[in-house]
Amino acid sequence: MELKISSRSHDGCAVVTVRGEIDLYTAPQLHSRLVDSLDDGARRLVVDLSRVDFCDSTGMNVLLSAMKRARERDGEFELAAPRPAVMKILQVTGLDGVFTILDSTDAIPVPAGTSAVE
Repeated sequence: MELKISSRSHDGCAVVTVRGEIDLYTAPQLHSRLVDSLDDGARRLVVDLSRVDFCDSTGMNVLLSAMKRARERDGEFELAAPRPAVMKILQVTGLDGVFTILDSTDAIPVPAGTSAVE
């Protein structure tokens, strides 16, 4: 399955919306987008997982790496609205206690349509 990523940013906060499956083949694309958002100056990075159907260990490592990079820059890193299959992986691995997880996309602070990039 193809991975689609879009991002938008406003006032130091970037939201990266991911759709599809995050696996060995698609994880590098996500990694690149998350690093770009942080390099562009995002102090808060929110990854919207509400449309992700599957995430393997490679994908989890990408998310962990991005969180570490954000924290090294005194920034925040959050996951938003993971679907049940992804949430189960987070729980089984104990990563639900490592990541800040927002229950819904309603909590995402960036207005829709700001600086969107597909």
